[in-house]
Amino acid sequence: MKKNNDIDWLSSQIANLQQQQENEFLLLKQQMHFTYESLKPINLIKNTFKEMVSSPDVKGNLFKSALGLVTGYFSKKILVGSSHNPIKKVLGTVLEFAVANIVSNHQNDVVENKTSH
Repeated sequence: MKKNNDIDWLSSQIANLQQQQENEFLLLKQQMHFTYESLKPINLIKNTFKEMVSSPDVKGNLFKSALGLVTGYFSKKILVGSSHNPIKKVLGTVLEFAVANIVSNHQNDVVENKTSH
C-alpha cells in the first residue's frame, strides 16, 4: 500500500513540476517578446524621447539651448546678412555659436536684467 502512495505522490510531484515548467516557459516567451519589441530601433528612439521630455532638467536645458541657438542665428543674420564673402560667413558662424553659448549659459542673467529695467 505504501508503494501506491509513493507512486501517487511522485506522479503528483511530476505533474506539478510539468505545470510549473509550462508556466515558466510561457513567462519566458512573453519576456522574450517584450525584450524583442523594446530593442527595435523605433521603440528605442520613442523611449529615449519620452524620457527626455519627462525630465524637468532636460526640458530646462533644451529650452535654454533652443533660445541660445535662435538668438545666435538671428544675430548672425542681422550682422552678416546674406553675404557671399567666406570670411564674413566664418566670422558670422563663430559669432552665432558665441552668442548661442552666452545666452544659453547666462539665460537667467539676461532675463533678470530685462525685468529689472
